[in-house]
Amino acid sequence: MNDVVIIGAGPAGTACAKLLAENGFSVKVYDKRAEIGAPKRCGEGISEASQDFVGKIPDKCIAQKIKGARLYAPDGRYLDAILSSGGFVLERKVFDKWLAEEAVKAGAVVQANTFISDITKDERGYFSGVKGEFSGNKFEEKARVVVCATGAESPLRNKALGVFSKVNLIDSCIQYEMTNIDIVPDLIHIYLSNVLAPRGYVWVFPKGEHKANVGLGIVPQDKKPGAYMEEFLKLHPEISKGSILEVNAGCVPVGGLVKDMVANGFVLCGEAANHVNAIHGGGIKEAVLSGQMAADTIAECLKKKDVSKSALSAFNNRWWKERGKYLRKVEKLRETLEKLSDPDLNDLVDALKPEDIIEFSRGAKLSILAKVLMRKPKLVSIARHLL
Repeated sequence: MNDVVIIGAGPAGTACAKLLAENGFSVKVYDKRAEIGAPKRCGEGISEASQDFVGKIPDKCIAQKIKGARLYAPDGRYLDAILSSGGFVLERKVFDKWLAEEAVKAGAVVQANTFISDITKDERGYFSGVKGEFSGNKFEEKARVVVCATGAESPLRNKALGVFSKVNLIDSCIQYEMTNIDIVPDLIHIYLSNVLAPRGYVWVFPKGEHKANVGLGIVPQDKKPGAYMEEFLKLHPEISKGSILEVNAGCVPVGGLVKDMVANGFVLCGEAANHVNAIHGGGIKEAVLSGQMAADTIAECLKKKDVSKSALSAFNNRWWKERGKYLRKVEKLRETLEKLSDPDLNDLVDALKPEDIIEFSRGAKLSILAKVLMRKPKLVSIARHLL
């Protein structure tokens, strides 16, 4: 029997595994993908400051160093928000494998191409293991704690805790990795428009001098993300002239933070618990932090030989205190921006400072935006939502 079985070898699962293994616990990580990190379903951006908790990211994982973000209003005007410590556009296929390798070095066991079909319970009603299949062979694995770090699309989280993503709180996304395009390479580029990308935005994340991830996310509707992408590319010949090397599609939660993430012998973390920044959809940082917090709680519970829901609830308390309250503010910001017209978004360029944008994305200083919106009588009720 393992101390912990983790379902999912993304950043949340491997961060959790590494920390638990470093504390001397036996950990097995299963991932359904044939290759960890592939296919990528991510813009691949992360702040350089994230290394404070991720660890020093090797050069092999970094496609491009960036100094900040250029935020475009619908009319083409823009603000450059420069990060104090800069950031990276990663190679997720390399980065995720590196995280998995770090977990293995710490003592965890990782196995790809393994489909987990069910979570089992013991005679007490505690979750006690998993059932799965590897290379056509079915198996059952026992554990004192099961961690679900599958992302937002697995039915296992629903089976265990009744958690699912509401359709109105999921963005549909499409992304092209493109080459032979012309773009400023040391900035990520964010295009706001509720016409071109309803509720979401278009992103261009450079991966070199003439290469980038070009993608967009939208609220689900009859018109598909690919159709919006075509419209964006028509307006940007400097990008549309390029070639498409890779196409990725998927969904990302932009709300619905889970209040209760534990059960007897069970913990939910990362994107599976909708731990995503709702304004930009970034999930790497939140996944790693969530996985590490879960590991800290699980380690304490295993040491005390108490993995009951009551004991594991320390994870709920810590996560909501350290991350949840900020991400809820970011969710409020997203709810506000989706109600603004493109002319309203244009007006914000003149009224805001670049440093405001950075603070907003962290869930801070939203009162500044509220005051700006209150200058327009028709937006007063929207502004109040922020406060």
